[in-house]
Amino acid sequence: MVNSGTGITITGLKKRYGLGETAVDALKGVNMHVSPGEVVGLIGPSGSGKSTLLKCLGAVIEPTAGEMQLGSETIFRDKWLIPDITVLRRDKIGFVFQAPYLIPFLDILDNVALLPMLAGVPNKEARKRAMELLDILDVAHRAKAVPRQLSGGEQQRVSIARALINRPPVVLADEPTAPLDSERALAVMRILNEMAGMYQTAIIVVTHDEKIIPYFKRIYAIRDGETHEQKGEGRKFK
Repeated sequence: MVNSGTGITITGLKKRYGLGETAVDALKGVNMHVSPGEVVGLIGPSGSGKSTLLKCLGAVIEPTAGEMQLGSETIFRDKWLIPDITVLRRDKIGFVFQAPYLIPFLDILDNVALLPMLAGVPNKEARKRAMELLDILDVAHRAKAVPRQLSGGEQQRVSIARALINRPPVVLADEPTAPLDSERALAVMRILNEMAGMYQTAIIVVTHDEKIIPYFKRIYAIRDGETHEQKGEGRKFK
């Protein structure tokens, strides 16, 4: 199963913190589009609005104004248009973080299968789906291990499997290569590109990692709460 629709599109997205003279406009009308199967970079200095934008895209905080379309559904237009934000985050948005945040007392298979189980997928089907992803990501042989028994690179592959398990239209990757050396960082980027194409998922990678920036075909740079689209090098993976 792959995703259909328009990936993710945001138009005129704004976020203001506070009221009156002390109000701060963290986002000032951000526009962004990421197509299904595309991986784009999001870069910017500290305080530029990058973290605020990521939290808005991940439905962690509510924007002040603007519009967000996820897949074929408009989820926000000056207010949330969906009844349950928790279900939105669970089923429609995948997350990959700098640290894998795997549950230490669950084996790798159940770490990945847990989200579909919570969404009501029967346990057998959830584990089957999880094993298929682990196999694609070359960590199926570690399915019965617990997280501490895996290397950092293996744990990050598991976290990518977890992000994709519910087949979301968008995955947000927040500094996913920061703790990794060059070889493993590029391996993670290669995997994200392969998974985006395979599942037609739109992937946004927030990064400061200069090792991976040349591999994006498109980049959004955010400065002072506004995004500026620029063409990347699109360097090929070896």
